Amino acid sequence: MTAEYDVIVVGARCAGATTAMLLARKGYRVLAVDRATFPSDTVSTHMVQAPGVALLEQWGLLDAVVAAGTPPIEKYTFDFGFPSGSVRIAGTARMPDGFCTAYAPRRTILDKILVDAAVAAGAEVRENFTVDSLAFEDGRVVGINGHRARGGPVTERARLVVGADGRDSKVAKAVAAHQYNDHPKGQYQYYSYWRNLPTDGFEVVIRPSRVWAAQPTNDELTMLVVAWPITERHAFRADIEGNYLRTLDLAPEFAQRVRAATRVEPFVGAAVANYFRKPYGPGWALVGDAAYNKDPITALGITDAFQCAELLTGAIDETFGGATTFDDAMAAYQRARDERYTAVYEHTAHMAQLEPASADFERLIRAMRGNQEAIDAFAGINAGIVSPLDFFDQANIDRILGNDIMARARH
Repeated sequence: MTAEYDVIVVGARCAGATTAMLLARKGYRVLAVDRATFPSDTVSTHMVQAPGVALLEQWGLLDAVVAAGTPPIEKYTFDFGFPSGSVRIAGTARMPDGFCTAYAPRRTILDKILVDAAVAAGAEVRENFTVDSLAFEDGRVVGINGHRARGGPVTERARLVVGADGRDSKVAKAVAAHQYNDHPKGQYQYYSYWRNLPTDGFEVVIRPSRVWAAQPTNDELTMLVVAWPITERHAFRADIEGNYLRTLDLAPEFAQRVRAATRVEPFVGAAVANYFRKPYGPGWALVGDAAYNKDPITALGITDAFQCAELLTGAIDETFGGATTFDDAMAAYQRARDERYTAVYEHTAHMAQLEPASADFERLIRAMRGNQEAIDAFAGINAGIVSPLDFFDQANIDRILGNDIMARARH
């Protein structure tokens, strides 16, 4: 039986809809399916960091995000509560070309924009569609078996099936995708939305074994997420609202702002595993959280999804165009992904443990005060612009500490 589609994408949110859109724009026959309907919400960090925003602009989709009333974010504020006293620094995460704007759109808005863009590009999108299993022939994936909410079973065939169906990916499970470089869950978080809660840009507050972050989003709301170590999740869940609010008391000025605001939606909780998966095999590929996932503490998931969709689309295009073999193109996709993200993945997994800051780290943060270049670079780690390997390289640390010594000597 001839394949009706070049590619079937399972999952149509950030990674899946983007992959479908990019492939359709190249002229491929694409079917994207999702059990959800759009617009709909999903658990999310919300942040599209500057590199992801640059891609939205490149794809012609940024205007729609802005038109939805999504406020721009160009400032990152960090409030560290050290034993010897708190330190507050604020910087801008700049890309090499100077672009520095991030956004934190609600997923009801962002995902709908992406799905509509995939359809406009020529992809077929089936919402409210459940994939029951993959179709195999001689050990190769050749399609999907599924059904609509109201309809009988259907089988669709394709040259390639892409799993963009998240951490619990049915595609990854069906093909037994090899998982490697795992790290355990590090923190448990709850978030909600608040009206009349002003923030100083993307605002992060770090206290011993606790962290929270606030970011402005659509409808003049602020998304506020509070995290505890995973080992304390049962205590957190025993009194979600009480523990959420009591945590904020560790920074009284921030707590006062929240108590003057109004919570407008229920709490949403999550804890996330850290892993890489081999992202390809005979007739299948993985992208987004299905392929690689890290703790949300660095808020890079959406940006990673966009970037990986571009990487995968390029590899598929090389294969279908005959420039290289499927295995060679996909192996290059895996290498590029791992090389791009391993450093920030390890950094994120460490941060997610919410361990007390070392004396050396406190010394470094204190030395950064007044050094805007260093603060901006530190913010750039959070935005996926600066590699933690480069920032925490001993030569860079010595330079920051040395600048601090010279500044104090001048005064």
